[in-house]
Amino acid sequence: MQKSRWPIAVLLVLLLCVLAALCLACGAAAWFWVSRQTGGGVQPPLTSGTGAGLRRAGGEPDTLDPALVTDSTSAEYVVHIFSGLVTLDSSLSVVPDLAERWEISPDGKTYTFYLRSGTRFQDGKELAAADVVYSLERACDPRTGSPVAAVYLGDIVGANEKLSGQATTISGLKAVDQRTIRITILEPAATFLAKLTYSTAFVLDRTNVESGNWLSRPNGSGPFRLKEFSSEEIVLQRNEHYYRDPPRLEEVVYHLSGGSPMSMYENGELDMVYVGPADVERVRDPANVLNAELTTVPQLDIQYLGLNVNRPPFDDVKVRRAFSLAIDRAKLTTVVWKDMRAPAEGIVPPGLPGFQRAQPLLAFDPQRARQLLTESRYGGPSGLPPVTLSIGTLDTELPPVIKALVALYRDNLGVAFAVEGSSAVLAGDAISVEVDGASYTVTPEDEQLEVSFPAFRRGEARIALSQGAITQAWPVSPGDLEQALATDAAMSRS
Repeated sequence: MQKSRWPIAVLLVLLLCVLAALCLACGAAAWFWVSRQTGGGVQPPLTSGTGAGLRRAGGEPDTLDPALVTDSTSAEYVVHIFSGLVTLDSSLSVVPDLAERWEISPDGKTYTFYLRSGTRFQDGKELAAADVVYSLERACDPRTGSPVAAVYLGDIVGANEKLSGQATTISGLKAVDQRTIRITILEPAATFLAKLTYSTAFVLDRTNVESGNWLSRPNGSGPFRLKEFSSEEIVLQRNEHYYRDPPRLEEVVYHLSGGSPMSMYENGELDMVYVGPADVERVRDPANVLNAELTTVPQLDIQYLGLNVNRPPFDDVKVRRAFSLAIDRAKLTTVVWKDMRAPAEGIVPPGLPGFQRAQPLLAFDPQRARQLLTESRYGGPSGLPPVTLSIGTLDTELPPVIKALVALYRDNLGVAFAVEGSSAVLAGDAISVEVDGASYTVTPEDEQLEVSFPAFRRGEARIALSQGAITQAWPVSPGDLEQALATDAAMSRS
């Protein structure tokens, strides 16, 4: 399954400014889906109140605890079971969610949120300001062990003290009354509201959490509740107490097993399916019956190589530039990704706020790459330390993107790689390349960025591989699942 598909695009929005000094580029891509349609063209999946369901292929989440989510598979379920004060709309703008509005003090350091009337948990219990305070303090409790709380909640006064165990509460949080929450942050931060859209700030029911095995029956406030979680499937059922427009789907069934998702779709067992590189050419064929059911969906995505600039040989800027110039991104995206992606052109992909680019920032120039490597302190390929490519899989067959990268560096730069498989490499089948203690990582050809915050460490640079022309981003609000699919022009079976 696509373990690292990441529907919460806020991560990219928030971290681009953090990584700008460390990255060479990042990018985006398009997703290809097939789904049943009626008449001429794309139709909304369902109309309100039909009571029907949607069948999809899914992956098993690492966690359903919003405070612990770092992988996109978990996030896909969490954003529909839980909700927070604010969320993002399809244009990546911060919009109200549990909070109907908020005020910001003149000095930019105090945020006052006012909860909507009628906000309830899925069991019908009223959701109040105290629940918000509890949830944020729990996320910052060292016993919770959140790997991302410091990133998303660290702006709040007292959050770091809570995280370090020096305080039992967060001094910058206050439930003013039942419907009002006041949050004070250390310094004015333009990204603070966007950070609150991440699942770490989602609201939990304290009684539910403290009841024991709460993740088997989480009592969230999102549009869907968890009905079933087995080794075979995950079933999300419509939340009848949802405080916004009720979901049109009665339930969504994620199949966790059963074989090839494409085969299951063709056999009528799924209502929609992602089309990967192995199937995209036949599905694109106008003579194929599936072609009429194909929808191309613009999607934020990152494919990159990360370089440790503190260790040889990537401590030499000329080596880093050489490695970037040696990648033929156009060839990579055409041959490996079958034109499902486009070459990366810079750090900010189309579709993200602030995108402006008069010309591509990245280029393919093997002659210049070889020249730079020769001019480096290593004097050329023969002066580099041995390179071992460790990939996060024990499969005997190398992913096509790895084969392509090895060939590109061999042919264009004269650098050879030894390749080994390891189950200990980054979670989500990300790939780690070690060069005499230096390392860089890349996601496989059919994967997106796996969120691993330790990877966003000081001293890391990144080389982008691919991106896509984005006309709209995958909706990231924890609203109706089928509405998200409809916004992206995905179809349900008629």
